[in-house]
Amino acid sequence: MLRQVRKTSVHLVCLNTGLRAIPRERRRARDGTARLIGFLEGITEAASAGLKEHDRLMLAREQMGRRLRGRRGHSKLPQLVDLVLARPLVSSAMIEKDLKVTTRGALNLVAELGLREITGRGRYWAWGIL
Repeated sequence: MLRQVRKTSVHLVCLNTGLRAIPRERRRARDGTARLIGFLEGITEAASAGLKEHDRLMLAREQMGRRLRGRRGHSKLPQLVDLVLARPLVSSAMIEKDLKVTTRGALNLVAELGLREITGRGRYWAWGIL
């Protein structure tokens, strides 16, 4: 039951993003037909944005996959790739917890993968795919 609720809320966020791309006059038109057309355009915008995001993540996976070639079988790098693709931001604490490595090990894995640092701080770093 909880998974269904969570999936529904994610779809609502996507739909909201698509509807916000449509001018307010179209979404709130007095004419029902115009309002329906605006809603359908919002769904189209949301689907288009979702496909662009999917393509971006697939390209990132392919590029990071190139760095995985020639690695040993017990390397944690493939798991880090999956973690980075699943989350918009990852911190060293998240990497430590999920991959069961030390802080230094997490930082070394991030350096090997070449992730972009997002926070711009000297402490409490977070990385992600832009």
